[in-house]
Amino acid sequence: MKQKNEKYLHQAEKALNFIAEHPNYPDDGVPYWDFDAPDIPDTFRDASAGAILASALYELSAYSNQKNYKTWADKILTSLASPSYRAEAGRNGNFLLMHSVGSLPHNSEVDVPLNYADYYFLEALKRKRDLEKQSEN
Repeated sequence: MKQKNEKYLHQAEKALNFIAEHPNYPDDGVPYWDFDAPDIPDTFRDASAGAILASALYELSAYSNQKNYKTWADKILTSLASPSYRAEAGRNGNFLLMHSVGSLPHNSEVDVPLNYADYYFLEALKRKRDLEKQSEN
């Protein structure tokens, strides 16, 4: 296990517990644009938030034994790679992921592809690959 600063690790675990235990956290692991949006479940999902969460879970899985963060991240990536969120090649402006939200209250970047969604999706995939290679050795 990597060297860790317990204070930061505990704070990260608290944040993840909040997400995991939130009554509005959806089963597929891809969050709504806001956990307390009044029109859940009939509101936008945020693939960028899901990609960021998956990447963070893979990273924290190397530091924490609290929960099976890798399994949680794998579930999110499976959802993001599904036709519900993953664009067909050559479509969606050539972005990988669909359905991200920048700021619904400002009507900015609503249900669109976002470059940072793709970035964190790819980062999560790399972290997954690296963790799995490491566990093979």
